[in-house]
Amino acid sequence: MNAAVSACAPSSTSWDSIDWIAVQRHVRGLQARIVKAVQDGRYNKAKALQWLLTHSFSGKALAVKRVSENKGKNTAGVDKVTWNTPKAKTGAMMSLKRRGYTPLPLRRVLIPKKNGKMRPLGIPTMKCRAMQALHLLALEPIAETTADRNSYGFRPQRSTADAAAQCFGVLSRKVSAEWVLEGDIQGCFDNISHDWMIANLPMDKVILRKWLKAGYVYQSKLFPSLSGTPQGGIISPVLANMTLDGLETMLAKRFPNAKWTGKKLQLVRYADDFIITGYSKEWLENEVRPAVVEFLAERGLVLSQEKTKITHIGNGFDFLGWNVRKYNGKLLIKPSKANISAHLDKLRALINANKATRQATLIGLLNPILRGWANYHSYVVAKKVFNQVDSAVWEMLWRWAVRRHPRKTLRWVKDRYFKVQGARRWVFSCDEQSADGRKRQYTLV
Repeated sequence: MNAAVSACAPSSTSWDSIDWIAVQRHVRGLQARIVKAVQDGRYNKAKALQWLLTHSFSGKALAVKRVSENKGKNTAGVDKVTWNTPKAKTGAMMSLKRRGYTPLPLRRVLIPKKNGKMRPLGIPTMKCRAMQALHLLALEPIAETTADRNSYGFRPQRSTADAAAQCFGVLSRKVSAEWVLEGDIQGCFDNISHDWMIANLPMDKVILRKWLKAGYVYQSKLFPSLSGTPQGGIISPVLANMTLDGLETMLAKRFPNAKWTGKKLQLVRYADDFIITGYSKEWLENEVRPAVVEFLAERGLVLSQEKTKITHIGNGFDFLGWNVRKYNGKLLIKPSKANISAHLDKLRALINANKATRQATLIGLLNPILRGWANYHSYVVAKKVFNQVDSAVWEMLWRWAVRRHPRKTLRWVKDRYFKVQGARRWVFSCDEQSADGRKRQYTLV
């Protein structure tokens, strides 16, 4: 067998000599066999193939490649180690061994949430990230094979746009359900039962237990981790997703044929955000909600009493940054007011923090945010909102420009910062000379 794909690579193997095409082919082959074994109900066979993959050179090489080339490659854990050289990456591959592996605690940092609160983020060491990536290669084929049909979060080839399309499909018709249970799980990632995960998730139990019990370091103090799967780990989204998988199956068993008997039961889930449709408010409140509460309780989770509510489609509800609502029988999905406000707040803060920045630099900072937000909402009814946001951003930039030149006339400011491009008369744009001496135009999207 090729040295690049054998279970035990020779010690002389170097990072630059790896045949990545052969490595990926070997891993995909094992993953396909895992899927086939699960589909055939041969779970011991799937377990053996998982062991083979997590002990293979191919799996280890791909795991190291993933964590050493992604966005967080320069963010170290508590050991302050990163893998930036071929030699370090080669050594890392050789170190990914089950025997003797003890994960170090996570380095905890707090990042702001949209509501102003802080979200704890756990940063594993590079080695722990690579071990997670390795075991994810063996777990994800099973996760995809057994996932709920209408689960769209943290899954390959699925997105929020697919979730929006499913919402439209189940709510847009005249005979569609008119009542929606908006589910909000309180601290999902932080509260999942360790015992439930260890007992039910199809992966190496010893490794999983070590990850879950590794603890975290915050402000130089070590804290135990008693529940949950830390946000920040590569494998955490899949663990959380698999914990919630089965909700759709449970509802189908508890309420057989509910889709076709007038009860209009449908589920759409994106990670820990979900909606359940039904024919009446009372049925959702008295029968469906208790079933969901029972399902979550087995996993150590609870619904938020404040945020979980039942809404009529005529009043609309917010889901994944969109507002879903029927207007005179016509369903429209638009960017939500909260999402628009958060977007404008982010732009305003960025502009205010760069009062003395060159125009070209500010354009370079704003464009990725504007483009990303517009792309996210490009699948829904957003033309009117886009125009409103354009107007608000123009006002922010006009004030930014005027403040920079208090002694200049408004005409001068306009000519200095805003150009005419075709039919557009107020384009925030400038020309600057690049390092190679060529003139380059910078234009706000």
